[in-house]
Amino acid sequence: MHYPFKLQPLPYAYDAMEPFIDAKTMEIHHSKHVQTYVDNLNKALETQPDYQNWSLERLLYNLDKLPQSIQAPVRNSGGGVYNHNLYFAIMTPGGKALTDGTLKVAIDRDFGSFDEMLAQLKAAGLSVFGSGWAWLVADSQGKLSIFKSPNQDTQIPANLTPVINLDVWEHAYYLKVQNRRAEYIDNFFNVIDWATAQRNYDKFAQTDFSKA
Repeated sequence: MHYPFKLQPLPYAYDAMEPFIDAKTMEIHHSKHVQTYVDNLNKALETQPDYQNWSLERLLYNLDKLPQSIQAPVRNSGGGVYNHNLYFAIMTPGGKALTDGTLKVAIDRDFGSFDEMLAQLKAAGLSVFGSGWAWLVADSQGKLSIFKSPNQDTQIPANLTPVINLDVWEHAYYLKVQNRRAEYIDNFFNVIDWATAQRNYDKFAQTDFSKA
């Protein structure tokens, strides 16, 4: 992906995550919020031909090398595009269970159990002040950890492989559960596609955003 960026279509209908995430939230979240991030990212880059062939990952990794005038919009809007593409891709109707494989082994090794990992991810999501994200990430050796980021910041500068990311901006849940973020997180856990998470994890040895 490079300029001009486009809104990625969802691989499912807006009501596909019912009853856990309502159709209206999914529609507004995707077609309004993320479309705005895409539009603003393109606006920031439209007068910057030197950076129009850069990938989204390259832009986000090299924020400090960009002209100062576009650093904030690329960080905010580019991060919004990147984070949401991962978020929508990690969900599937009804969820898909984690099966035996390298990710399960890593979760048991680094957290003690699957349930403990979920508990820590939920705690991270609840502890984000204001808007942001909670992540399950892997380092270059495949070690898993929980990571938090404010606003639309990403894990890219830390060169961590994203396995799961959890959106805790209020627009992700407020229409359905109002201020009950914990309930939203529990609902989100019911629609995670752990087969996709496994594929994400399998990329850890190849992840190097400095070369994106």
